[in-house]
This record gives sequence, C-alpha cells and structure tokens, in this order.
Amino acid sequence: MCAICGCSGDHVHDHQHQHDADHAHDHAHDHGHAHEHPHAHVQPHIHAQPQALQVRTLTLEADILAKNNALAERNRGWFAGRSVLALNLVSSPGSGKTTLLERTIRDTGSELNISVLGGDQETQNDAARIAATGCKVLQINTGTGCHLDAEMVGRGLRTLDPPMNSVLMIENVGNLVCPALFDLGELAKVAMLSVTEGEDKPAKYPHMFRASRLMLLTKIDLLPHLDFDVKRCIAYALQVNPRIEVLQLSAKSGAGMDGWYGWLREQRALHQQEAAA
Repeated sequence: MCAICGCSGDHVHDHQHQHDADHAHDHAHDHGHAHEHPHAHVQPHIHAQPQALQVRTLTLEADILAKNNALAERNRGWFAGRSVLALNLVSSPGSGKTTLLERTIRDTGSELNISVLGGDQETQNDAARIAATGCKVLQINTGTGCHLDAEMVGRGLRTLDPPMNSVLMIENVGNLVCPALFDLGELAKVAMLSVTEGEDKPAKYPHMFRASRLMLLTKIDLLPHLDFDVKRCIAYALQVNPRIEVLQLSAKSGAGMDGWYGWLREQRALHQQEAAA
C-alpha cells in the first residue's frame, strides 16, 4: 500500500457501457501485483531506516515500474498495430474531463471515431454520461486504487476493442500525483487544469505537467468571476516543462474548443503517418 495515497489496488472492476445500454460487465479480480507505488517520497524518513529496508523499498519500487512499463509497451504495440491514437487525460477531480469528452464526442466523434476508457474509484456516473453521446465506453472501477495502470488498460482494451484508425481517450482517475508515474502505452498525456484550482498547480505538482505533452486550461468562461492569473499559470507550466503546449478552452461555452479539435486532428494524422511508414 502506498504510504501517501493509500492505494491498494484491490477489487478492480471493468464495466462496459455502450449506447445500446447492454451493460455487459467484465469483472476482473485478478489484479495480481502488490500495487505499492514508486513515489519518490514513499518513506518520508527513509534516512532513518536500516539500509536493508531502504534497499528492499527501492527494489520493490523499481520492480513495480518495470512490470508496468513492460505492459505499457505491449499496449503501445497494440495501439500501433491498429493505428489507434491513445491519449491519457489526467487531472485533479472536477477539472472537467467528462464534460470535455462529452462535447468533443458530440462535435467530432463521427469524424475521429472516438472510444473512451474511463477510470474512477467507484460509480458508473461518468460512463453513463459518455454512453449517452452514443460513444463506445468502458468504465474501470479501481476501488481504493488512485490511478489506472498498464495492466488495467490492457485488460480493458480486450473488452472495449477500439476499431482501426480510431481515437481512444483514457480518462484517468482524478489525481495529480500517481498517474504521472504510470505509462499506459498512450501516445501522450494531456494534463487538464481548471481555472478554479489556482494558477500554481503546475509548480506544486511538477511531475504531472512534466510528463504531459499538452496542458488544457479549462473552464475559462469562469475567469471574470475569479482571481486567476493565466499568464502566471502558463509560466509555471513552462518552468517545469519548456516543451509543453498550452490551450485555453471552455467545454461549456465552446470557447477555444476549435484549437483542441485541431490539435486532435493533427495528432491523429501524424500518428497514422508514422503507423503507415
């Protein structure tokens, strides 16, 4: 169990919800790894521990990451073989991931052929919202787990079965810490930050923004009602990741959504070119 987030990874459930409301379930209870997370601060007082315990902890962390990375490479091969563009949406809870997906699917779903694999600790709430758009969706409930890992995604792919030349959106568990460490086989992480959260989040959670290719600054329709410094927020993001791209949008009002759709089209075209090469 992670000493910081308390994630044990017990009782992971895969739930497939499609627009025809067949509610077929794939309950996967074979999540076989110990699921201790490789956090840099997993032992806050590690200097006071016996050397043997330090070595054991670091070895366990390395083993967990190595196993996950191997499975992530398998997922990446699966995506490449089907020319599926996989994106990992990461954020804190309430940043607007599901709302963004709903609008994106309604506006571009037929063009981009989008499927969604979602992660939450409990409930099928987000899957029901996505299914209402007519999109193919699979919900993974992680129980006490605080993120998706490559093994969960690999099992989910066998159930969801995204079609050739499509886009897979992985809606990760709301958490700005653990998902940064776990490669799922995706092409890129997309970090979402709402203007209601405070402009210093990239500085407070640098690993997430450093691991992401794109930052979506969401809910910009609320800016007139908030004390939020957009320039400072973007500056913080660029400090931790000088190569990160930044788009500002509101899935509610539609402002900036064309830029997001353009980015998706560009990434899909590049991905298909690389797959065909």
